[in-house]
Amino acid sequence: MSDSRLFKILYYLLHKKRATAPELAAEFEVSPRTIYRDIEALSSAGIPIYAEPGRNGGIYLLQDFILDRALLSEKERQELLTTIQSLSATGYMGGKEMLTKLSALFNVNTRNWLEVDFSRWGNCTHDNTKFKMLKTAVIQCREVKIIYENTNSERSKRIIQPLKISYKSKEWYVKGFCMEKQDFRIFKLNRILQWELLENTFVPRPYPEQRDNLQSTHSKLILLFSKEIAYRVYDEFDETEIERQRNGDLMVCSEMPVDTWLIGYLLSFGVQVEIIEPKYLKGVLADQAQEIYKKNKP
Repeated sequence: MSDSRLFKILYYLLHKKRATAPELAAEFEVSPRTIYRDIEALSSAGIPIYAEPGRNGGIYLLQDFILDRALLSEKERQELLTTIQSLSATGYMGGKEMLTKLSALFNVNTRNWLEVDFSRWGNCTHDNTKFKMLKTAVIQCREVKIIYENTNSERSKRIIQPLKISYKSKEWYVKGFCMEKQDFRIFKLNRILQWELLENTFVPRPYPEQRDNLQSTHSKLILLFSKEIAYRVYDEFDETEIERQRNGDLMVCSEMPVDTWLIGYLLSFGVQVEIIEPKYLKGVLADQAQEIYKKNKP
């Protein structure tokens, strides 16, 4: 006996109000005898379901029946609605309609407690539009043409087959197959400068997580931040990576990619950061700071 079919029978009857055994049998591709066994099982579980013989008979539920009292506890109902509300907040297709139906079905009013905004501060629609387009591409298995800028400031045109959208270390990425490189790649959403959803479709393939290069090029860094910038350190690093010193300064041990982005990131802290390890990075940062001074000195 399929629990899924029992739920579907209930939903069907809630929608149609009344149905015959042959009608239900045809709908769920089972025999009328199986339908009658399902009805008996539902009745034994406390569902007010009835079967009346005769020309005007049929199978129906008690008029005031509410599904939640029979199948799910109050906690289970709320968890289910919360899950759907979370999906709806991310722009999941059909989420709002599903939430409305189940809320009515369970006779429960949901609170609008979650809001997700994929855009950066000061940019109301651009990032959200990009995210929704990539989500559509992943769901519908459609190729996307992009212009992408990498960490070496190299701009290139790519056609990618997006397989999944990933959130890691406070940043959004799209994992997919790059047609130009003929290999799997990860693209940071903020660096996708232009995009176009193509009509070409593809057969999705599993992304080889063992080749996930989000961590493969990272180096171990030890950084000492002054206590005056503590609020930003706690914003941008995991608490397990931070060790508070006696004088209030913060020692951070983390793994990050050593590239032009990292140099600019460290420079953004000004005199509030000191590089402890790796030693060679101190010289790189000092040289870059010197170039900034030369370019901007009065």
